[in-house]
Amino acid sequence: MSFTLKSKSREQDMTKGGIMSNLLTFAVPLLIGNLFQQLYNMVDTYVIGQTGIAGDYAAVGSVGPIINILIGLFSGFASGAGVIISRYFGAGDKKGVEKAVHTSMMLTAILCVIFTVAGVISAPGMLDLMLDSERAGYSEMFGAGKTYLTIYFAGVSGLLIYNMGAGIMRAVGDSTRPLYFLIVCAIANTCLDFLFVFKFKMGVAGVAFATVISQIISAVLTMAVLLTTSSCIKITVKKLKLDLKTLKLIAIIGVPSAIQLALTAFANVFVQAYIAGTNGDMTVNTGGWTTYSKIDQFIFLPMQSLAMASSTFVSQNLGLGDTKRAKRGALFAYLMSTFCTILIMTPVLIFAPKLASVFNSDPRIVATAATLLHWITPFYLFCSVNQIFSAALRGAGCSTVPMVIMISSFIVVRQIYLFIMSNFISNDLIPIGMSYPVGWGTCCVLMLAYYLHFDFNKAFDKK
Repeated sequence: MSFTLKSKSREQDMTKGGIMSNLLTFAVPLLIGNLFQQLYNMVDTYVIGQTGIAGDYAAVGSVGPIINILIGLFSGFASGAGVIISRYFGAGDKKGVEKAVHTSMMLTAILCVIFTVAGVISAPGMLDLMLDSERAGYSEMFGAGKTYLTIYFAGVSGLLIYNMGAGIMRAVGDSTRPLYFLIVCAIANTCLDFLFVFKFKMGVAGVAFATVISQIISAVLTMAVLLTTSSCIKITVKKLKLDLKTLKLIAIIGVPSAIQLALTAFANVFVQAYIAGTNGDMTVNTGGWTTYSKIDQFIFLPMQSLAMASSTFVSQNLGLGDTKRAKRGALFAYLMSTFCTILIMTPVLIFAPKLASVFNSDPRIVATAATLLHWITPFYLFCSVNQIFSAALRGAGCSTVPMVIMISSFIVVRQIYLFIMSNFISNDLIPIGMSYPVGWGTCCVLMLAYYLHFDFNKAFDKK
C-alpha cells in the first residue's frame, strides 16, 4: 500500500529532482556533521598531547582500532537498517518504514548491553595484542589505554543509540538534525576535555569521561526527536519489538557489512602492532602514526559523506524501481568524491609538517607524521572508488561481495604484505605504513570490476 509523504519533517525524497542537488543537499550537512565528529574526537588527542606525556598521547591515539572493532560491528547493522528503511521510504511503504525503525531500535537496545560487556572485558587483551611488552614505554601505554577503553566502553551505549537514531533520520533524507546534535556534542566534549584535564587534572580518564558524556547528550537529543516527530520514523515505545521478517532483511545486508568492518578493524590492531614494532623509538613511531591517522580521518570525510548519500540515493530510487537514476547517482557521487579528495590532498601534501604540529609539539613525532603523509596521501584516490561504489552496492542490497572484496584486500593482502615486508625486506616505518595503499589499490581494482558487472535490476526482491 503506497502513501504520500507530507509530514512537516525534514525528510528528503531522492527519487525526484536533480541528482547532484539531491546528493549535495544530503551530503553537505553530513560532511559538516562528520567534520564536527572528527574534531571532537581529535580534541581528546590534542588535549592529551598538550600535557607533554608521550605515553598518554600515543595510547589515546592508538586505541582507535580496538574501538572500531565493536563500533564496526554495530555500524554494519546500522547500515543494513538504513538501506531497508530507505527502500521502504522510496517505495512509499509506511508500514514497512515503521517496522524497520522499531526493529532497528530494539536491536540497538540489545546490542548496547552486549557491546558494553564485551568491550570492557576484551579491552586489556586487545591492548596486549597491539603493544609489544618488550619495548620501552609499554607499561605507560598499556595503563593509559586500559583506563581510556574501560571508561569508553562502559558508556558506549550513547554512541550506539545516536548512530542508529541518526541513521534512521538519514535513511529518509534528513541529514540536518544529526548535524545539529553533533555540533552540540562537539562543543560539550571540548569544554569537558579542558575542564577535566586542565582544571581537575584527570588525564586520560578525563578525556574518556568527556567523550562518553558528550555522546550521551547526542543520544538523548536524537531520541527526543524520534519519540516526538509526526513523521513515519516516529518511535512508539509500545511498538518496540523485533519483527523477524524485517530483522532478516536487515541482517542480509547488515551482517556482511558488520563482519567486514569488524574484521578490518581487528586487522588494524595487528597493523598497529607492526607499527609499534618498527625500527626506532616505539613512542615516536606510534605517536607519528597516531598523528597521521588523525589527519587521515579528515581526508576521508568528503568521500564518506558522499558514500552515505550514494547509498541512500540508490536505495530510495531502486525502491521506486528507477535503476537508471540509481546508477547515475552513484556515478555523480564518485566524480564529486574524486574532485573533493584532490582538493584536500593538495594542501595536506604542501603543509604536512604544520598540520602534524597541531596535534603534537614533539619535533620527532611531527617529522614522522609528515613523512607518512607525504608517502601515503596520493593514494587516497583509490579510496573514492572503494567508498562510493561499495556504498552504492549496499544501497542496492548487495553487501556480501563488497565484504569479500574488502576483507581480501584490507586483511589478507595487507597482512601478507606486512609479514613479507617486516621479515624479509624492511621493518622501517614507511615500508610498513605503505601497507594501507597496497590494500586500497587491490580493493579499487576488484571493487570497480564487480560494480561494472553488477545487475541493478536484480536488487532486493527483484530476482
